[in-house]
Amino acid sequence: QVQLVESGGGSVQPGGSLRLSCVASGFSLKSYAVGWFRQAPGKEREPVSCISSFNDVTYTRASVRGRFTISRDNAKNTVYLEMNSLKPEDTAVYYCAAENVYGETCPPDYEVWGQGTQVTVSS
Repeated sequence: QVQLVESGGGSVQPGGSLRLSCVASGFSLKSYAVGWFRQAPGKEREPVSCISSFNDVTYTRASVRGRFTISRDNAKNTVYLEMNSLKPEDTAVYYCAAENVYGETCPPDYEVWGQGTQVTVSS
């Protein structure tokens, strides 16, 4: 019954902001690395950002660095992706994923995935 559920997606104009949430149920995120991924139509899924289970070390792809911020609140069993200055090329389905690995790094693979939330950036 382990699950991740994303929310917070929607349609915004370029330059707008959204905050995505990823809520875990059936397990605790405390010992999990969590990543955000996105997939645009016809394109491969790509990593966006991740946060480690220990010390909350973050890694973010260059195209969104400075605009997107990943964070976690273990008390709420939730990971967030704050997205600012959104661009049309950010349009995609955004997924969160978790892997039970404890450390300051993010893993290459994840065992639990959410169903995704749509983010659309257009004029």
